[in-house]
Amino acid sequence: MNFWNDPLKVAAEWLEGVFVGWGMNEIASHVLVVFLGVFLLVLILMVIDIFLVWIERKVVARFQDRIGPNRLGPFGLVQPFADIIKLIIKEDTTPDGADKVVYNLAPVLSMMSVLMVWAVVPIAPVMLSVDLNVGALFLIATGAIGTLSIIMAGWSSNNKFALIGGFRQVAIMVAFEVPMLATLMIPTIFSGSMNMNAIITAQDGLWFFVLSPLGALIFLIAAIAELGRAPFDLAEGESELVAGYSTEYSGMKFGMFYAGELLHALTFGGIWSILFFGGYRFFGLEQVSPFLAILIFLAKALLGYWVIMWVKYTMLRIRIDQMLVFNWVFLTPLAFALMLVTALMNALLKDASPWLYGLGMFLSNVVVGWIAIEIARSVSRKEREKVEGVHQVAEAHH
Repeated sequence: MNFWNDPLKVAAEWLEGVFVGWGMNEIASHVLVVFLGVFLLVLILMVIDIFLVWIERKVVARFQDRIGPNRLGPFGLVQPFADIIKLIIKEDTTPDGADKVVYNLAPVLSMMSVLMVWAVVPIAPVMLSVDLNVGALFLIATGAIGTLSIIMAGWSSNNKFALIGGFRQVAIMVAFEVPMLATLMIPTIFSGSMNMNAIITAQDGLWFFVLSPLGALIFLIAAIAELGRAPFDLAEGESELVAGYSTEYSGMKFGMFYAGELLHALTFGGIWSILFFGGYRFFGLEQVSPFLAILIFLAKALLGYWVIMWVKYTMLRIRIDQMLVFNWVFLTPLAFALMLVTALMNALLKDASPWLYGLGMFLSNVVVGWIAIEIARSVSRKEREKVEGVHQVAEAHH
């Protein structure tokens, strides 16, 4: 077998042969090779995470008409490594009265939850990690661990600002995971499977974004809220809560929260590309080489990451009550309505030609979106009239 066609399998078989040749048991050698594969994936993700710091700073600098890191190394590329050294040598403090076990475990769980997601992320046709039948549900389950880590950090810090940040994250988790799960069912309906690789291979003729642009938009909004990024960064809320749940953390403990957030944003960009933009597929180029497929997937993931950054650095933070009203009154009913309409149209058009199927799905999204906007516009008009009426009555009394 050619190494360039299936590098992981060839490398794993070679390593297992080496370990068996050294006298190791076959089962033990297989377990060791799997462990080394997981370690390599984590190492690569950590290196990517380091450079995400540089990418984010450069991108936000362009948004805000600044330069960004430009002193250490060419184009400031060495700056993230200097920041890591700074975090390592900083004093590691634990506040008085804190629950030390929970306090120290929270940043570890935060990073671990992001890394666990990559266990079911297919990055090439022959690089599937764990080919799980319920991979879509696994994403939601592992994401909840990250939210749990934030709650743990806020509760154990013995700080009221941190505690409020943790409570806010509970509200975000309960709220936005509902529309996210509803829109996650849309690619499942199209592909007939919750397997992540099956969802990618089902996007043969058309990306699911074309079939359900509204579903892709709702998923992106829910993902940004789950990340805790602006305009939904209420768990941190620097202008209100000092730094929210991470107020009492210093050194590498804070660094793990920060690194986890950056990697989580890239991960959501990758998941978005898998669900709605064909993952590693791009006009058959993924068949040329697994390495080219990886580059295609990373390019799409970085594009999704850029969109998330674009939203974060151009929108203002909203109030907690506004966020919850937006979700429960508008986004969640819209997500469920879209899921039901998608399932109905899929049943009606399953025997139709591909172009008719695609056109019907796209137009159904347009209709559902138009109806939702008109309802929202009508409700907002009535609310505005009610507020203006109250003001007029108050002015009349004065």
